[in-house]
Amino acid sequence: MDITIHSSFLPHNDPDASLAFYGDTLGFEVRNDVGYEGMRWITVGPADQPDTSIVLHPPAANPGITDDERRTILELMAKGSYFGVNLATTDLDGTFAKLEASGAEVVQEPTEQPYGVRDCAFRDPAGNMIRIQELR
Repeated sequence: MDITIHSSFLPHNDPDASLAFYGDTLGFEVRNDVGYEGMRWITVGPADQPDTSIVLHPPAANPGITDDERRTILELMAKGSYFGVNLATTDLDGTFAKLEASGAEVVQEPTEQPYGVRDCAFRDPAGNMIRIQELR
């Protein structure tokens, strides 16, 4: 089999704040920005990885979702426990400093983990957990 990861999905509750975080702060390029009935789906990704993307989507746009389910999703997002993504960099300290200076919410400073990786963690504007591992 020849399978790759093409896209991951993260919810957003403020498309402009998400664009600023993923575009300006992380340096991802915007690949698609689609609006429909007052909602936006924004596809972003690293410029040097055109086949790998993150789709930022309205969190409760699924047809048939109940008001209670929508409320639960929004509560989980606010806690930062609904979705997340792991990214990687060769310069963890520099990346951490840039994100911290941008005002992004720091969850964990660069730390050597007992399972063998060095990483840090932030929350994006929607509360999603963004872990960044150091490539060695």
